[in-house]
Amino acid sequence: MKFVITGATGHIGRDLVPLLAARGAELLLVGRDKAAVEAMLPDHAAIGWEDLAGRDLAGATLVHLAVVNTDGGAAEELFRAGNVEFLLATARAAQAAGVARFVNLSSTHALDLANGSLFARSKREGAAALAEVPGLPSVTLYLPAVHGSRFSGKLARLNALPPWLARGAFICLAALKPTVSVERLAAALVDGVPERVGEPVILVDDIGRNPVYRVVSRGIDVLAGLGILIGLSWLLLLIWVLVRRESAGPGLFLQTRIGRHGRPFTCVKFRTMAEGTPEVGTHDAPATAVTRIGAKLRAVKLDELPQAWNLLKGEMALIGPRPCLPVQEALIAARRARGVLAVRPGISGLAQVQGIDMSDPERLARCDARYVALRGLLLDLRLMLATLRGGGRGDRVRG
Repeated sequence: MKFVITGATGHIGRDLVPLLAARGAELLLVGRDKAAVEAMLPDHAAIGWEDLAGRDLAGATLVHLAVVNTDGGAAEELFRAGNVEFLLATARAAQAAGVARFVNLSSTHALDLANGSLFARSKREGAAALAEVPGLPSVTLYLPAVHGSRFSGKLARLNALPPWLARGAFICLAALKPTVSVERLAAALVDGVPERVGEPVILVDDIGRNPVYRVVSRGIDVLAGLGILIGLSWLLLLIWVLVRRESAGPGLFLQTRIGRHGRPFTCVKFRTMAEGTPEVGTHDAPATAVTRIGAKLRAVKLDELPQAWNLLKGEMALIGPRPCLPVQEALIAARRARGVLAVRPGISGLAQVQGIDMSDPERLARCDARYVALRGLLLDLRLMLATLRGGGRGDRVRG
């Protein structure tokens, strides 16, 4: 396997090159200053950028690391020149050289359309322009903060700490937002970056393995469950009485849902629909099935309060993909294919806050997969606050 690497002298490239070489890859390094590349990475062949188009690189994969970074203090023209124009020029040169695939490394910052920074905007524009280059198989790989033999960027201060302390501090910081190791990047490049048409390709470390994230997120779920069942016991009893008085049927609604790893569990909610309503996805339920008190409860999400029991049992989390019914096979399959079922379902989540319901399984599964990739304590907190402010209503009834 042959790789062509641009920007190899950057902090990612300096760690990535030896890792790829250790996996048996044949490497060609491309830089604007060939002598500087050879001085920093003398064990590998190097060429100047102007020589790229004239090489025979049939069958090679070009990995584009060259970038104008967030901490470069550059003006808008420099961001666009580096992250759009230079990217396109490199893509055309690679195409002329016959490369088999062009892998453009970008940042997860660019996936947030609300991020209007020069860096994020230029990376979005560059990825869109690259996708339009005819005849060049390409993919943009979105990465969060990358860590390797040394920390860089905003994490660079950790390098001044003793190794054991730096490692502990990094684990705490990595619980807040996603990160990815250079080792994982190297493995993904060698194994082949997977793609799905119309979906961003995001590469991250599994935050579910982060002990701080696991302990803190589970602790929040338990405290929330206890707070609701104990502190709001009077409200739970009042709602139960009101539901029972308005219409025939039980005050609580017990329904089988699909949980983590595809295992079914019993979800507990206040009943908001008339007894005997068919068990279908909320988006397929007629509005006339919702009772008067049920409509009011759903409007402020008080019907979700009994799910505190599911929180305590560990079957659900405050934030996560909304659990679906066993009969929603298309959604289950779409989620399974994207690894969404690896996490606990949530009372609210990214898709709900964005108003995406279960009527479009593929769209919902794509949004769920993005949450799974980008989750962290900060994102979970943002989604909790958005839900409390009135978001999280992506499960409206039909009509």
